[in-house]
Amino acid sequence: MCVLPKPPAKPPVELADIFRRHGEVYCRNHTLTPEQYKVFHAIQNCRTRVLGGHVEQCDQCGALQCAYNSCRNRHCPKCESFKAAQWLELRKTELLPVPYFHVVFTLPHELNNLVLYNKRLLYNLLFESAWETLKTLGKDPKRLQGEMGMLSILHTWGQNLSQHNHVHCIVPGGALKFNGKWQSAKRYLFPVKVMSQLFRGIFVSKLRGLYQQQQLKLPDQLTEKFSKNDFNLLLDALMVKDWVVYAKPPFAGPEALLNYLGRYTHKMAISNARILSCDEQFVTFTWRDYADHNRVKIMKLEPSEFIRRFLSHVVPQGFMRIRSFGFWANACKAKKIQALQRQLKYKPPARAKKDSATLLREFIGKDRTLCPVCKQGQLKRIGKIPSELNSIRWDTS
Repeated sequence: MCVLPKPPAKPPVELADIFRRHGEVYCRNHTLTPEQYKVFHAIQNCRTRVLGGHVEQCDQCGALQCAYNSCRNRHCPKCESFKAAQWLELRKTELLPVPYFHVVFTLPHELNNLVLYNKRLLYNLLFESAWETLKTLGKDPKRLQGEMGMLSILHTWGQNLSQHNHVHCIVPGGALKFNGKWQSAKRYLFPVKVMSQLFRGIFVSKLRGLYQQQQLKLPDQLTEKFSKNDFNLLLDALMVKDWVVYAKPPFAGPEALLNYLGRYTHKMAISNARILSCDEQFVTFTWRDYADHNRVKIMKLEPSEFIRRFLSHVVPQGFMRIRSFGFWANACKAKKIQALQRQLKYKPPARAKKDSATLLREFIGKDRTLCPVCKQGQLKRIGKIPSELNSIRWDTS
C-alpha cells in the first residue's frame, strides 16, 4: 500500500511570514519579474482574508469558524502537498512490474547565470537533452533496441537555495521493442560515464545552435571567467568538463516508487518545516550538506538574500515542471501501458474514484468537516467572506 505524503505540523515561522515581514522593503529595492511578483503576493496572501473564504457553523453546538481560501500557486509550500496526493492517485494505474531506475541529469554551475536569463528556453533544452540521451541509448542495437519511457521532474535548487539546475528522471527498467515485446534491462540501466558524455554532447550542441540562431539573451558576465564575448570559449570549456549524471539503484518495486513520487514530484525550493526563525537580521533554516556525509546544518541568510534566492526558482508562466516521454507520454501511455501490463501479467492496484473531500481526509488524517469544539457535529457552510483583492485593486487605481 503506497503512503500518501503527510502535511507537516504548522511550523513557528512560515515562508509567508518572511514575505509579510520583509517583502515591502525587498520590493522597493529590487525589480521583480511578473511571474515573481505573482508568486510573491500569492504566498503572502495564502489562507488570509485577502483571498476571501467562507464561514462554517457546527450543526450541533453552533460554533463558528472562518476558513480562508488557498492561493493554489504551485510555488506555495502550503498548497502543493495536496496536489501531490491528487497527482499520485492518477499514477497508480500506470505501474509495471519492473525495476524503476532513478537518473539525475545536472547542468554545470558555469551555466547558472545563462539559465537565469533564458529559463524557458534552457529548461526545455534540459528536458530534451535528458530524454534524447536515454532514447538514443535505448534504441542502440547493442542495448535494449526499443522505445523507453521516462517521467522527469525539474528541480532548480540546492538545499541552500542556490542554483542547481537538474532533472530527476524515473525510468522503467526496459524498453518496448518494435515488435511489441518487452525487453528487460540488466541490473543497471546504462553506464553512467556513457550517459554523461552523450548528455554533454547533446546539450552543448543544441546550445551552440541556439546561440548561432541568436535566440539566447546573454548576460554581460557569463561566469567570473567568461564574458558574453567569450561564449564559444565557454562552450569549449564545458566540453572538456565532466558532467554529472547520477544513477541511483532501482526502487524496490512499484509501491516504493509511488511513495518516492508522493514526496518528491511537487517539492518546492524550501518547505515551511525547514524554516527555524526570522528576525530583522536573518532568516534561519536547516539544510542538508550532501558534500559532508548528508549532515543536517543550519544556515543564516539576510532576509533580502533569502527572498532573492527563493524567487530565483520561480519558473515561467505555464511552464510544465513534470513531463513524460516515450511510451509514458500522455498521448500514448494509456494504450501502451495497458498492453504491457497484459503482456507482463500484472494488474495494477484498483483505483477507487475519490472526490476531493475524501482525498483530503486521507491526506490530513482527519475529517475536516468535524467540529473542533464539540467533536461531534459537522461544519456546514453558512456564508461567504468576500475577497479583498478587488477593493485593493480599486484603491490603487
